[in-house]
Amino acid sequence: MSTQDSHAPDAAELAGAPLDLLLTDAAKGSWQRLLPDATALRLVRGLANRPRKVVGRLGGLAGELGRIATGSSAIEPEPRDRRFSDPAWSQNPLLRRALQAHLVTSRVAEALVEDARLSEPDRLRVQTTVSNLSDALAPSNNPLLNPRALKAVVDTGGANFLRGARRLANDMSSPPRVPSMVEPDAFEVGRTAAATPGTVVLRTQVLEVLQFTPTTEKVREIPLLIVPPTINKYYVTDISPGRSLIEYLVGQGHQVFTISWRNPDVRHARWGFDTYGGAILDAIDAAREVAGAPSVALLSLCSGGVLSSMVLGHLAAIGELDRVAAAALSVAVLDQGDAGVTGALLTKEAADVAVRASAARGYLDGRALAEVFAWLRPNDLIWNYWVDSYLLGNSPKPFDVLFWNADTTRMTARLHRDFIHLSQRNALTKPGDATMLGSPVDLAKVHLDTYITAGIADHLCPWQNCYQSTQLFGGKSRFVLSTSGHIASIVNPPGNKKANFRTAEHNPPDPSAWLAEAQTVEGSWWPDFSTWLHARTGEEIPVTEQLTQGGSREHPPLGAAPGSYVLTR
Repeated sequence: MSTQDSHAPDAAELAGAPLDLLLTDAAKGSWQRLLPDATALRLVRGLANRPRKVVGRLGGLAGELGRIATGSSAIEPEPRDRRFSDPAWSQNPLLRRALQAHLVTSRVAEALVEDARLSEPDRLRVQTTVSNLSDALAPSNNPLLNPRALKAVVDTGGANFLRGARRLANDMSSPPRVPSMVEPDAFEVGRTAAATPGTVVLRTQVLEVLQFTPTTEKVREIPLLIVPPTINKYYVTDISPGRSLIEYLVGQGHQVFTISWRNPDVRHARWGFDTYGGAILDAIDAAREVAGAPSVALLSLCSGGVLSSMVLGHLAAIGELDRVAAAALSVAVLDQGDAGVTGALLTKEAADVAVRASAARGYLDGRALAEVFAWLRPNDLIWNYWVDSYLLGNSPKPFDVLFWNADTTRMTARLHRDFIHLSQRNALTKPGDATMLGSPVDLAKVHLDTYITAGIADHLCPWQNCYQSTQLFGGKSRFVLSTSGHIASIVNPPGNKKANFRTAEHNPPDPSAWLAEAQTVEGSWWPDFSTWLHARTGEEIPVTEQLTQGGSREHPPLGAAPGSYVLTR
């Protein structure tokens, strides 16, 4: 989009996170997220046991601060650190010294964490806290030191600070209490977002099913049903005209349906895995009946991928897997092993606290999730907007993905608990350890072709974890690795000259072995997915008047897309 600012793509890539960490951390208070709890005592004890290291580090810090004061220090920021790209940081003596003092202090703090020789989980927890505090104290966030802010004072007569103060007061008045990344009226759901024409063909207590109007003379016999995340609204796949995956697939001759989840509240606290699994089966049957098809193909995203995979395990267990022709997963992590920072932060104690907190309220507030999104990458999602909105007094630029990310939803207490317990046990990697609708889930018995996508730049759901799904299913998997990050790997329309993806014929157990033999293909993965889908969704059939109007005798039209559930805040 021509209106997006230079940081918006980075923010879009970060508009998501590992599900288990998000659902745990979102139940904490803001200040609790900054504290490593008992880990701090272990840090102090570890440093106390190595006094020479501490004295050496502090002596080195004092020496470097002395060189900074005399102007002889060679400390410089990383070349790609955009916070200090303004020439004033290197040319102004005062600003250069403030920057250098911050950098050397931050580096010594990080080194002390290493010197404490903590266990790996403790080290990662403390490292995260130190990094967040360091980012917060950067001189670029200080209105008296940021050269762009000082120039704006001259240019506007101080009006930038007045506008920024009003924006700050407004943002802090209600959750998620982080800088706004987009104006609430930047897009309109149903007109400039979630705008692909269609019809609501099913409405239950849990979901609506939308059928999109064909735009080709013929369509494939077997429809595609999209299962979106349960912690976001469905229109990440229908983000805006020209950038919509749904719009693209409809234009390629596919019959497309999507689930639109209800935004739950305290009345729905008991909805858990079985409730949502049963709803997915309702949607599958509705799409089959409306299309007059024996089966559907599935495309499931993030938490929706976890749920739909469990449903596939249930169908395999009861001998009804033929209701699904093929399945695709995007940025969905089924194997929680080797979780790195996520595993370190997701302690059993933290998970128990999170479950109790959401149970007491009846749901997990989507605004709390949005706050966690932001604090996982504070330089991109908080301090960038702090400077632009509060110090410079600018309004955030309209960007469709950030608008979608701010359109938060709630998660029921039972579903919250179920997801956390599933990830703690890494249950989907163990046949029969998880159940769906009374059936033991064994993904090896799901003998379907699968299409699995991830983003190589996704820092939140590492592509290696997404890749492990190829080792779980019993059918043939095609793994596609996009150059993009988390959400940008989904919103990846053709036409981007920088886009490409990698894929390979074989899926060895080791992701690095797969990467070594993968071939690079220029462009978006959407055409590749459409081709894969065409080969698995039956014959082409003429578009009838009924398909154009939407619905059927059993599922008559209930209204126009995007329906009513997506509009509920």
